[in-house]
Amino acid sequence: MDLDPSLGLWGLFASAFISSTIAPGGSEAVLAYLVSRGETANGLLLVTATIGNTLGAITTWLLGLWAASAYSLDQLKTERQRKAVASVRRFGVPILLLSWLPVVGDAFCFAAGWLRMSFPLSLAAIALGKMGRYAAIVYLFS
Repeated sequence: MDLDPSLGLWGLFASAFISSTIAPGGSEAVLAYLVSRGETANGLLLVTATIGNTLGAITTWLLGLWAASAYSLDQLKTERQRKAVASVRRFGVPILLLSWLPVVGDAFCFAAGWLRMSFPLSLAAIALGKMGRYAAIVYLFS
């Protein structure tokens, strides 16, 4: 029994979104599987994964923006949070090209929102970084 290809796209989108928030996920594995099946155009898979993962990262960016309005920088609880804020301050928006990295990528997005970095530039850097990572997966599994 063959499944509707759109179910795979929705599953990929959901996996990519969840993977880019605080919750762990396996969007790379889902993408690799769908690419290897060859039932859906690779470009569509790439766009779907990128949009889902970018929207998840923007959710984290918005949480950082919200947290900044409720808490001062002194109230950051973990060393990881303090390091992320310091890195984003030092390197600016370009560090968001690395938002796809496990663990620190989420912290960079949160810190960028906290620091009220330009939303359009943050969105562009996040999307570019995420797309690059997914493009490599599509290439490897095609």
